[in-house]
Amino acid sequence: MRISVSSDMDEAVARTLVSELRGRGHDVVTHGALRPGDDPQWAVCAEAAARDVSGGISEQAVVCCWTGTGASIAANKVPGVRAALCVDAYTADGARRWNDANVLALSLRLTSEPLLKEILDAWFGAEPSPDAEDRRNVRHVAGLDSARATP
Repeated sequence: MRISVSSDMDEAVARTLVSELRGRGHDVVTHGALRPGDDPQWAVCAEAAARDVSGGISEQAVVCCWTGTGASIAANKVPGVRAALCVDAYTADGARRWNDANVLALSLRLTSEPLLKEILDAWFGAEPSPDAEDRRNVRHVAGLDSARATP
């Protein structure tokens, strides 16, 4: 799977994330502080990774900033993106399962290497729920993208 990764800082956890994803066999596209010459501002690089997902360049993305909040907010402004800030494996599992999240947002401050691996295991181990109610909610959220474009 191709995964876009952005980080506003060249932190150890961000480098470990890229290495871990590649070690799991994913093709990784980097943005922000992880790509020399890129704009490292959290809003800019998170948007770039989210646009990769929206545009079909990548199937998923992981966006990182100090708290993870700004990166998740920026990513969620891109139509077609469902970004979830996950600070533990249970949240990552639920984000994929119930919300069909396609962008994982992480806090560079809170995410340790062992926790990162747990979150990634849960994220990639979960499949979007086939439950009618869950699918209806995901469709409703997708409809908010078009509602936002309407004046």
